[in-house]
Amino acid sequence: MPQLADRLTELAADGQPITFPALGLAPDAVASQAGDVAAGPFAPYLAEAVADAYNRSDTQWQPAATALPEGLATQHSVLHLTATMDALLHSPAAAKALGKPLNAALLDGLQDRIEAAPLLAAARLEGAVRLAVAEAVTPFKLWQALEEVPTDGPEDFLERLPRLLGLTLDRWAGEDTFADTVRTLLQQLTHDEATDVDAMCELGCDLLRRALSSQDIGTVTTHLVQARHQFETAAQAEEARHDALTYAAVCDAILAFGRADAAAINHAADQIADTLDQRQAWLHRTHQPHWLQPRRSAEIAWHHLVLQLRAAATTLQDDAWMDAWQALDTVLAAYSAARTVRPLAGGTGQGLALLVQPAIEDGFLRQQAFLAQLRRAAQETDQHAARAFDTATASTLLTAIETAAQRETSSANSSNAADDGSDDDDPGGAALARLQRLAPTLLLQLKDQALGIAGTLDDQQLRVLEGFAHDSDVARLKATDPLIVPKLDQLMAELSAHPSFTGEVRRTFSVLVEQTLLFLKSRSDITRTNLFGSTKKGEPPPFDYRRKPEGDRKPVEADLQRDFHQWLQKGPLHHVVLVEPVDVGMGRADVMVHFGSLRYLTEIKQDATDNDPQYLESRYLTQAAEYSNTNAPFGQLLVLDLTPKDKTQGNLRVDEVAWTTTHRPRGATTARAVVVGIVAGNRTTPSAYSRK
Repeated sequence: MPQLADRLTELAADGQPITFPALGLAPDAVASQAGDVAAGPFAPYLAEAVADAYNRSDTQWQPAATALPEGLATQHSVLHLTATMDALLHSPAAAKALGKPLNAALLDGLQDRIEAAPLLAAARLEGAVRLAVAEAVTPFKLWQALEEVPTDGPEDFLERLPRLLGLTLDRWAGEDTFADTVRTLLQQLTHDEATDVDAMCELGCDLLRRALSSQDIGTVTTHLVQARHQFETAAQAEEARHDALTYAAVCDAILAFGRADAAAINHAADQIADTLDQRQAWLHRTHQPHWLQPRRSAEIAWHHLVLQLRAAATTLQDDAWMDAWQALDTVLAAYSAARTVRPLAGGTGQGLALLVQPAIEDGFLRQQAFLAQLRRAAQETDQHAARAFDTATASTLLTAIETAAQRETSSANSSNAADDGSDDDDPGGAALARLQRLAPTLLLQLKDQALGIAGTLDDQQLRVLEGFAHDSDVARLKATDPLIVPKLDQLMAELSAHPSFTGEVRRTFSVLVEQTLLFLKSRSDITRTNLFGSTKKGEPPPFDYRRKPEGDRKPVEADLQRDFHQWLQKGPLHHVVLVEPVDVGMGRADVMVHFGSLRYLTEIKQDATDNDPQYLESRYLTQAAEYSNTNAPFGQLLVLDLTPKDKTQGNLRVDEVAWTTTHRPRGATTARAVVVGIVAGNRTTPSAYSRK
C-alpha cells in the first residue's frame, strides 16, 4: 500500500496527470492495494487514474478500478469522499461502469451513518443523488433511501437535505408518487430551524416548475402565486437570499404580463437586476461545490430576461405587445438554466402560453390597426428582407385572435340574454377565468368571495385590487450544452477580472458574448443547409463562405460580417438592440451592437496565414481594441480562418475557437478587454479526411 500511495503523492506533487501507466506499477500490484487506498486520503488521486483508464478504454486496469467502490464504502473523510465522486463523475464512462457498486457503497447502511456521522452520511447521499441524476444507475435504490430518511435527524445532516431533495424534483418531478413523497419531506423540513429557508426555496422552485408545465390557466396562476409566497417568505426569513428575491420577481413579472401591467413588469425587472448585482457581490470569492454552482449561463439568462422585460414593458405601454413574447419565453429558459446542475438537463413547460396568449389576443383585438399590420405581414412575407418572418406563428396567432373575437361576441350575446332574464349564471366560467388572469392573488386569498367582488369591478379596478392583495401577501412575510456552458463559464470568469465588468455593462456584454458563442457553435457544423434561409425552388444555394472554394468565388471577411450581422438580427436580442455598421473612432466598425447608451463593436477579419491565437492577436487586437476608446472598454474580434485544412490538420473544437484577451495602449491606464472568436473556413466535410 505505501508503494501505490507514494507514487500517487509524487505525481500529484509534480503536477503530472494521474494515470495508471504513469504510476509505473504492475496492474496486479495496483489492484491489490487499490481498496486500501480508496479508504484513505489518496482516494481522489486513485479516482483520477480510474477515470483516465475508462476514458481510454484501457481494460488491463479494470481489477484495480473495480476495487475502488469497496474501499470507498469505508471512507471516513467527507472531503475525500466528495473529491473522489467529483473525479469519477467527471468521466461518464467511469460513472457508468462503476455505477452499481458505487451506489451500493454509498447507500448501504446509510440510516446508521446518519446518526453516527451525519456529515459523512450527507456526502454519501449527495454522491448517490449525483449518480442517479447522471443516469449512471437506476434511481430506485435512491428513491427507497429517501423515503426512509428521517426529518428529525442531526442538524449537520438535515442542512444538506433540502437542496438534494430539490435536485431530485428537478429530475423526477414527473414521477408522481416519488415527487409527492419528496414534497412531503420538504414541507416537514420547513418546520425545522436548520432547514426551513432552503426547504421553502425548493418548494417555491417546484411550484414555479409546475406552473410553467400546467395545462390550465387556473393551475398556472395558483402555482405562481404560491411560488412567489414561498420565495418571499424565504427572503424575509434569511438575509441575503438573493436567489429567492429573484425568483419572486420572476413570478411577479409573469403574472404582471398576464394582466398587462407594464409598471409591475418594470418594477420586477429592476428588482431582478438589483438582486443579481447583490448576489454577484455577495458570492465573490466564496467557495461552493462545483456541481452546485449556478452556471454563468444561468446568470446571463437572468440578465437577458431583464433586458427583454424592460423592452416588453415599453411595448406594452405602446400597445405593441408582440415584442414581449421573447421576454416571456426567456423566463422558462432562465429558470431551466438557473435550476440546472451538472449533469442534469433542464425541462420545458407549456403553462406560460396559457397566461401570455390571452393578453396578446386581447391586445390585438383592442388595436385593430396593429392587427391589420399582422395580417398584411403574414400575407407578404417576401417584404421582410432584414430577417425571415415567422409565418407559422403569425398564422397561429391570427387564428387564435379570430377565435377570441368570436368568444367575445358570444359572451356579449350571452350577457344580453342574461339581461333579458334568461340566465343569471356563468356556466362557462368566464368570471373565474377573468379572476385567474387579472387577480390570482386575490382569488387565492378570498376564494369564492373574490367572485362576488370581481363582478362589481371593471378590469382596471380589479388590477388595482390585485396590487393591494399582492402587497398584503408580501407584507405578511434564478446545460445545456456540454461545450458552450463550460466555455461561457470560463469567459465570464476571465471578464470578471476587469474592474469595469459590473452592473449594466456586465449584463449587456454577457448577453452579446453568449450569442457570439452560439454563433460560433452554429457555424462549426458543416451541413448542406443554407446559412441564410431556404431558397426558392430551382435557385442555386447561396455561397457558403465556410467551405473550400470550388470555383472562382473566394470567401472574404464581408461574408462573415454579413452572416454575423444577420445572426444577431434574427436572434433573441433583435427587439432590444440595434446592430449596424457605423463610422466610429475614426474608423469603420464592422458590427456594432447598442444597448441604450452602451455599445459594443465586433471587428471582422480574415486570415489565410495562421490561426494561432498569439499570431491573430499580434495582427488584429490593437485595431479591435481601438473601437472601445469612446465607450465601455469591451469589444469582440471575429476572424475567418482561411488556412489550409488537410487530412492531418483538421479543425478546432467549438470550445477551442474563443478566448478573452486584453490590450492596453502605451500610456493608457485602462485595459481594453476583447473576446476573440474564430470561424473556420476553407473546410471540407468530415468524411473527406478518411479518403486516400
